[in-house]
Amino acid sequence: LGIYLPLITTNCAVLGIAILAVQNEYDFVKTLVYAFAASVGYGMALIILTGIRERYAVAPIPVHLRGTSIGLVTVGLLALAFLGFAGLVH
Repeated sequence: LGIYLPLITTNCAVLGIAILAVQNEYDFVKTLVYAFAASVGYGMALIILTGIRERYAVAPIPVHLRGTSIGLVTVGLLALAFLGFAGLVH
């Protein structure tokens, strides 16, 4: 997979947004707003993760947590932080 993995995951995210819009039976305007809000959310998550990953180089991370382990912990905590926004819109 190598260099194609980011492309595959991005395509899955776009397809997921389209499927959720169809399942929720949104009209055209609601679908546009939903897609825009989802893209802003994905963009925020990518920017935050990029900033955190840059700090890994200077952070005193234990040897057994370096690499994938600290990445999974970071993504999990970020997911919990974004879960707080779930109750804002009904």
